[in-house]
Amino acid sequence: MNTAVTELLGIEVPVIQGGMAWVAEHSLASAVSNAGGLGIIAAANAPADFVRTEIRRTRELTEKPFGVNIMLLSPYAAEIAQLAAEEKVPVVTTGAGNPGPYMKQWKEAGIRVLPVVASVALAKLMQRAGADAVIAEGCESGGHIGETTTMALVPQVVDAVSVPVIAAGGIGDGRGVAAAMMLGASGVQMGTRFLVSRECVIHPNYKARVLRASDIDTAVTGRSTGHPVRQLRNRMTREYIKKEQEGCTFEELEAMTIGSLRRAVQEGDVDHGSLMSGQIAGLVKKEQSCREILEELMAEARAAAAGFPG
Repeated sequence: MNTAVTELLGIEVPVIQGGMAWVAEHSLASAVSNAGGLGIIAAANAPADFVRTEIRRTRELTEKPFGVNIMLLSPYAAEIAQLAAEEKVPVVTTGAGNPGPYMKQWKEAGIRVLPVVASVALAKLMQRAGADAVIAEGCESGGHIGETTTMALVPQVVDAVSVPVIAAGGIGDGRGVAAAMMLGASGVQMGTRFLVSRECVIHPNYKARVLRASDIDTAVTGRSTGHPVRQLRNRMTREYIKKEQEGCTFEELEAMTIGSLRRAVQEGDVDHGSLMSGQIAGLVKKEQSCREILEELMAEARAAAAGFPG
């Protein structure tokens, strides 16, 4: 499936794997890239030495393009930005900030830059800063979210910018891929579907919870703090939301979540861990390899689009 995104990134399938903290590492990224999509390593709050090792391990496993997701609020953001340029990573995706200060060094290194945006205003700002494409992410996605749904956000961003747009949030099968294309997107980013891929290294307890999830099994914590996060409901989310309603301070709420994502991913704590997942989890019902996922997505997308002219 050739689109503006596949041509821009040199990939075969217009699917980008989400840069999920503690989840998106070399095993998953290389598997997605080898299957024709764009695998992503999540730098999150990791130091440069850790990310450098992940980049080099990924290169040992694939000759295909891959990317690094840089969370610009990380205390190591400047170091990771420099590292990406030094390593000449093919693609950088960014979140939680403005990549403008790093754009020159990335461009000089030949890096494609794809910021994640949650509004039209931010999409326009990123285009002016030199972004090669933007990832328009709706509030259906897992992890940190904005306010606008994917269905509403994507076409407005498409109309507002001239660079390719990648749709994200609530996309879990080929019907979602086809729908994103109908809205004007040139590709999609997916996270939740890849959580249950065979190559994903999260704890089996976490995978099992995603596979058992229904359409109403996610909750959003942190709305009162201005940092909303979507995750699967569990004891931690219930306690957190109760404390929010009681008016607890930011510090008290923050103390409940410190280390919670690591506990979910590495220890399999499904009661007090942060099981980040999108609303589409109810559609994800089987564990597959990344190649099987992408092949199925493209077959479903073609079937869904077959009845539409053009």
